[in-house]
Amino acid sequence: MAGMRRADVIVIGGGANGTSTAFHLAGRGVKNVLLLERRHLGAGATGKSGSLVRMHYTNEAESRLAFESLKVFRDFRNVVGGDCGFEPIGFVQIVPPGYEAALARNVARQQRLGIATQVVTRDRLGDLLPGSRVDDVGAAAWEPESGFADPNATTFAFAEAARRLGVTIETGCEVTRIVTERGRVVGVETSRGPVDAPVVVLVPGAWAAPLLAPLGLDFGLAPHRIQISIFRWPAGFRTRHCVVIDAIHHSWFRPEGGAATLIGVELGVGHADPDTFDEGVDPEFVTMCRKALTARLPAFGEATMRGGWAGMIMMSTDGRPIIDQIPSVAGLYCMLGDSGTSFKTSPAIGRCLAEWIVDGKSRTVDLTPFRSTRFAEGLPWQDEDNYGRERLTISR
Repeated sequence: MAGMRRADVIVIGGGANGTSTAFHLAGRGVKNVLLLERRHLGAGATGKSGSLVRMHYTNEAESRLAFESLKVFRDFRNVVGGDCGFEPIGFVQIVPPGYEAALARNVARQQRLGIATQVVTRDRLGDLLPGSRVDDVGAAAWEPESGFADPNATTFAFAEAARRLGVTIETGCEVTRIVTERGRVVGVETSRGPVDAPVVVLVPGAWAAPLLAPLGLDFGLAPHRIQISIFRWPAGFRTRHCVVIDAIHHSWFRPEGGAATLIGVELGVGHADPDTFDEGVDPEFVTMCRKALTARLPAFGEATMRGGWAGMIMMSTDGRPIIDQIPSVAGLYCMLGDSGTSFKTSPAIGRCLAEWIVDGKSRTVDLTPFRSTRFAEGLPWQDEDNYGRERLTISR
């Protein structure tokens, strides 16, 4: 058809994973990459992310993705270009009594990958997190090279680097359908008309359902509204603390700027419509955050609440991402249902997807554990060395 638009690869979704994938595809020589985003870059879960960059997972596969990504965050200006806002202020994982052996096994697993991490005593934890209560802690792990980044700056930098390599990025362009013929991708329909392409990478976050259902794909994904609160440091609190995941109080927190702390508390409920959800923070959630933060850093009982927000994530039934080439639809690749945890792994996920598309296999990390068929196989993801909440990953 005259005037029909074409692309070699279409990436659907302009968050950290979509822009990373577009950048890596162009870097591997794909000439005509088109990234389509229904709103603006970072409009979904990425822009609302807590943006922790930590290696500690209760499985090797996600730790591998995080470690490969850390190498990019640490050298972002040279590898990608621009500024991702990475601050290596250190990270500590706290677990309840009874999980000491599990934490030790996870740390040993990470050390074998080359990750800088170690089990620390309660006394050492008190030094790493001044002013903290440690008497309730079973065990803790310390990662001196981890920290957090700026999720929007990271996304914008990936996008700008992709543009420099020839990628076309269109915002305000909603993909309404993935078009297939005889079991394979042939293009997409959008709010600006159709585009032909033999390969589509689907990274739409909480907006996946309308694109999956017409293809007969149902992975049991559920959208969740996830909140974050901000507290001003109380009077006399001047030490910029490290990043913390506290499995005792089911929370994570990190500094924001020079005198505030971001905190999220895991609720594990709260389905919401991604098109109509409230972007603000609920009063009850603020109360829960203050309680969890004060339980670990008692000085925050006197902290002023300074705001908060909510974002939409998509959860898989086992809480782990689906990263795959969908077997029933040739040419369709996806990163779905990551439960909001994949900002920190987005550099590696983008590279792995690009390797798979260009080279026929992912070389950086084996993506087999993330396959879409694990649910149909009756093999949902299970981590033996979890900390009592297998399905939910606390950190966003």
